[in-house]
Amino acid sequence: MYSVIIIDDEPWAIKGIRNAFNWNKYGFEITGQFTSVHKAIDFMCEERPDLVFTDIRMPEISGLDLIKMTKKKELDVEFVIVSGFAEFAYAQEALRYGALDYFLKPIDIEMADPLIEKLALHFSKKKSMRNNLILEALISTDKRELKHLTPFFDHTSDYYYRVLIMYSNSEKKDDKDRPFFDSKHTLEVEFGSRKTLYILKSEQRTDLDRFDSAVFSGSDIKAVGISSISNHYENIAKLIKESDIAASNIFLNEEQGIFEYEPKLNLVKPFIDGISSIIQENKFEEMDVIMKRLMYSFKQNNLGMGEVVYLWNQVVSVLVNTYYEELRYMELDFLNYSELKERFKNFESLCSFLYDIFIYIKQLNSESVNEGDINSYFIQMVKYIDNNFQHKLYLKDLSVKFFINQVYCCQLFKKVLGKTFSEYVTELRIKKACELLKHTELSIEEITTKVGFSDYYYFNKVFKKQCGITPTKFRKS
Repeated sequence: MYSVIIIDDEPWAIKGIRNAFNWNKYGFEITGQFTSVHKAIDFMCEERPDLVFTDIRMPEISGLDLIKMTKKKELDVEFVIVSGFAEFAYAQEALRYGALDYFLKPIDIEMADPLIEKLALHFSKKKSMRNNLILEALISTDKRELKHLTPFFDHTSDYYYRVLIMYSNSEKKDDKDRPFFDSKHTLEVEFGSRKTLYILKSEQRTDLDRFDSAVFSGSDIKAVGISSISNHYENIAKLIKESDIAASNIFLNEEQGIFEYEPKLNLVKPFIDGISSIIQENKFEEMDVIMKRLMYSFKQNNLGMGEVVYLWNQVVSVLVNTYYEELRYMELDFLNYSELKERFKNFESLCSFLYDIFIYIKQLNSESVNEGDINSYFIQMVKYIDNNFQHKLYLKDLSVKFFINQVYCCQLFKKVLGKTFSEYVTELRIKKACELLKHTELSIEEITTKVGFSDYYYFNKVFKKQCGITPTKFRKS
């Protein structure tokens, strides 16, 4: 909800403004009403409202002077001027000082809905831009910009921090009207229509030690990830990563829930040692048993996305070092948790891909391949990708659809196109994103979805890697 205060030296005018609009319908909440401008300024400095409706001529301080004072104090607040003076000069001056709009009182009821709808759109765009800037500042090594964007990190040495990331099942905004946490001790940043970041702070560590899952009861959550606790706000980027890894546990079992970050890499190491031994000693007949034991262990021990990343990267290292020539065209790169979620539908799909590689190595040179048919199917596959890159695409599904073994698919992408499947799809998506950033007014979150990314946080990183700057800076330039 966007907070609103009303300032006018005449109580009847305040009542008229309050009753003229359907505030809740458009996401606004009146949090203060003042006939004294001085009291209003104190409230604004303390509570930081989003929007102020104010008269121009008041006995203490004029509405125009109030706008100047808030700018000097660097308060991020917007103004709508409501006045009984119809002279156009007042409107010009108010708008010149940054007011969003200027209306005569009493407010024309027929103008109320168009005004509040216009304001809601403005704040929606502003919130989207603010989210993007805060996100970039949170993951940056230089935290100075963060303090300019939000007062949340004032007095940083006195607080402990914990981060939660919530994934929603749908794009419905019903839960957004109900705050989950105390707003004074919570920074909320939307990562898109289905993902929200909460940074919690407290002067007492014990306040953050135990998390009451009932806070999300009745909400449309898919998964919630909870980080560890730190008393250094410089560690915020690390806490965000922990909470996102924890929330990504849904990748393993597809069950909804609330997950705390708890590394258990020691439970994965014996399986990596066993797989390494099989690969190096060419005992691939034992791979079926160890893969089944591996998947069972992940489920029984509630292992998470951190362990998946560790498993993938360790096995890839062994495969590439042992069979470099045979696998040089394969898409076997070291990946982080976001990249693994983009590439594979779930943990079972990831294990299936690794198993197919083991089978491929075992059967190497034991069967002939009809190159003509496969090349024809591959051309069809590439055309399909070109026309459908904005949708979720997984190599395993495509290999089934176009009758090509997924291991051989990887090799074809590298041999024919000179890039991996993931690189090819990413280039298509980023190219389209650049077009939309240049030629449309769609928000970056909307563009993220339209080009095929499910996560703005991940899209932001990929875009910066491809283009050298963030989507926000690209649009400005």
